[in-house]
Amino acid sequence: MFDLVSFIPRAVVQSIPLLLGSTGETLTEKSGNLNLGIPGVMYVGGICGVIGAFLYEQSVASAEEMNAFLAIGIPMLACLLGSLVMGLIYCLLTVTLRANQNVTGLALTTFGVGFGNFFGGSLIKLTGSDVPSIALSATSSFFSRALPFADDLGWFGQIFLSYGFLAYLAIAIALVTAYVLKHTRVGLHLRAVGESPATADAAGINVGRYKYVSTCIGSMIAGLGGLYYVMDYACGVWSNDAFGDRGWLAIALVIFTIWRPNVGIFASMLFGGLYILYLYIPAGMNLSVKELYKMLPYIVTIVVLVITSMRNKRENQPPAHLGLSYFREER
Repeated sequence: MFDLVSFIPRAVVQSIPLLLGSTGETLTEKSGNLNLGIPGVMYVGGICGVIGAFLYEQSVASAEEMNAFLAIGIPMLACLLGSLVMGLIYCLLTVTLRANQNVTGLALTTFGVGFGNFFGGSLIKLTGSDVPSIALSATSSFFSRALPFADDLGWFGQIFLSYGFLAYLAIAIALVTAYVLKHTRVGLHLRAVGESPATADAAGINVGRYKYVSTCIGSMIAGLGGLYYVMDYACGVWSNDAFGDRGWLAIALVIFTIWRPNVGIFASMLFGGLYILYLYIPAGMNLSVKELYKMLPYIVTIVVLVITSMRNKRENQPPAHLGLSYFREER
């Protein structure tokens, strides 16, 4: 029998990194920047949070002496700073130096994974661990702590209230981003920059500033997805190359949601459910069938990309200047 009460919370936990990654990339793409470095940004955000948590845990004598504010604040600050640097590097190369956005994004992904593996491996050696991973369970307990009364509310508490604070923060960020993009002057200017930077520039909008700010904030949001994966989903355990392809699925979600972060909340949960569906479908001892079930999120991604490419409505299309450098001299 399909256990829906246990399936939904696990699907939600899987979806949060995708939601944060897609929200950050949507904000970036609205400015006309196509940042394919989101997987690398999430990786850097995760490892920077791990470094911050590791240094804090080493500075206290025992887990009982840890301060909740510092245990959460230090990894988050380190994560945001690392992700911000990645966003600044991308903007420096693509906005200021006008490098090719596709190549720059792929280079940042490669760099981010290498950066994470290097420092992750270094921390593992410092701890002298017998396994190729580092566990920060004391810090993780602060991130994954659910509401105290969740267990008293039965299935309702398990489905809606059993998550760490970053899960609710991710949903709030997506809703606020959607509101800002659609209902504020800042959002209007940002969309104008993505659609026609020359027209926006002629209207007195600082194109470079909007591209820098949106890309950097988007990178910081995506970096939180990497921090959530390590501190909440993986229970504080860092292993090199453990993120898988979540960064790429987050980029695909941007297209699937038609560049609408509020729709991304439900879309990410759908993809999160597909990611773990093979665990709930009876396959017996036939491992080949289970491997086929694991392909579901990628098959759905391909189908979605094909369908979205056939959309003809202008409101369902990406920003007109997406992926293109702006040369003010050609205005």
